[in-house]
Amino acid sequence: MTLNDADNYHWIEEWDGSRERTTKSLSGWAHPGMAVTENQRIVTCDSGESKILVFSLEGELEYSWLGDFTDAHGISIVKEDGEEVLWIADNGSKRTSEHSYEYPPGADQNSGRVFKCRFGGEELLELPFPDHDAYSQTRYAPTSVVVDDAADGGTGDVWVADGYGASLVHRFSKEGIYIQTIDGLEGAGRFDCPHGIIIDNRKTAPELYVADRANSRVQVYDLNGEFIRSFGSQFLNTPSGFSVYQDLMVVAELDSKLTILDKDDQFIEYLFMDEEAP
Repeated sequence: MTLNDADNYHWIEEWDGSRERTTKSLSGWAHPGMAVTENQRIVTCDSGESKILVFSLEGELEYSWLGDFTDAHGISIVKEDGEEVLWIADNGSKRTSEHSYEYPPGADQNSGRVFKCRFGGEELLELPFPDHDAYSQTRYAPTSVVVDDAADGGTGDVWVADGYGASLVHRFSKEGIYIQTIDGLEGAGRFDCPHGIIIDNRKTAPELYVADRANSRVQVYDLNGEFIRSFGSQFLNTPSGFSVYQDLMVVAELDSKLTILDKDDQFIEYLFMDEEAP
C-alpha cells in the first residue's frame, strides 16, 4: 500500500511478486519489521530465513544478506557519520510450519538480542542483556527498537521494547550502556506486551509512544522516561506498531487494520478493517 500527498492510498497486489523464494521462505511465518531508507528502499526480513531483504518501492528485490539472528522482528534505520545503519530487534524465536505455525517447543526459553549493523551485515554493536530482576524469571524477547536520532538533535539513546518477554521497555546510551527501564506503572498501568515503540517528533518536544497491545492502549513518555499520558482505549484494540506520515500517526493493529490518528492522538478513521479476519 502507498499513500500520496492527497492522503489517498493505493493497494499494490503483486508487490514482491517477482522474487524467487526457497521452500523455507515459502513456508515461513511473515513476522518481521520494515523500515525505509533515505533513498526510498524498503528493508525487511525474509519470512522463513535469517535474511535481510532490500526492495525498491515497486517491490523489486535489489539485494539481500544472511545474518546471525532468528527473526528481525523490529527494524530501525538511523544515520551515523553520513552512513545509514540498521538496528535490529531479534525476539529469539520463530513460528514454523513444522509446528503448525506455532512456536517450537522450548521457544519460551530462547532469549533474543538487539544489535546494530551496516547494510551488508557487518555488526557494529550489540546491546547488553538488560540489568533487570525480571529476567531471573522470564526470557528477553525484544520486539521493537528505536533511536533518539542525533540527526534530529537527539542524544543517540536506544529504546528497546521487550514485548514477548518481560513486557518492559529499556533505554540504553548510544554506546550501549544500560540506563533505565520503564514498566507502565509510572503511568496508566503495567505494560502487557509493549509490542512496538516510536519516537514522535511532530510536536515541539519528542515523545516516546509505546503500543501497550494487550491493554488496548498507547502510553506516551518523554525521553527521560517520565510518563505524559495514555490514550486509545476507546478506539484501539491491539496496537502493535507505528508509523508517522506528515502530521498523521498510523497505528498497525494485530486484528487486521490500520488506525489513523491526528497530531493530538484523536481518532480519524480505520483502514482495511476486517471483522472476520483471524
